[in-house]
Amino acid sequence: MEVYTVNLEEGMPYVDEALEHLEKSLRRAKSGGCKVVKFIHGYGSSGKGGKIRRAVRLELERKWERGELALVVPGERFSLFDPDTQQMMRRHFFVTRDSDMGRNNLGVTLVMLK
Repeated sequence: MEVYTVNLEEGMPYVDEALEHLEKSLRRAKSGGCKVVKFIHGYGSSGKGGKIRRAVRLELERKWERGELALVVPGERFSLFDPDTQQMMRRHFFVTRDSDMGRNNLGVTLVMLK
């Protein structure tokens, strides 16, 4: 199994379009049996990515608080030394092979589905 990667900034969408893509991607991932999803949302160097990043992270945090997601790990914390990443690795060791492991990437967020 691999991390299911979704590029939310492809095509330079508006925030509401990116959030709609996020929702559809989460549904598709769950129905397809995926366990970990990586969202590429950018980090804001062009201005637009920053708005998408903030909105995506806020929405994912809300979903986690409502119990819809098992874990949310921002890319800058996605490392062998982060407790949430370690929890994700214990359940799904394949995440250790992800190219963003330990890269302090502000432009991605990983989620573990329930």
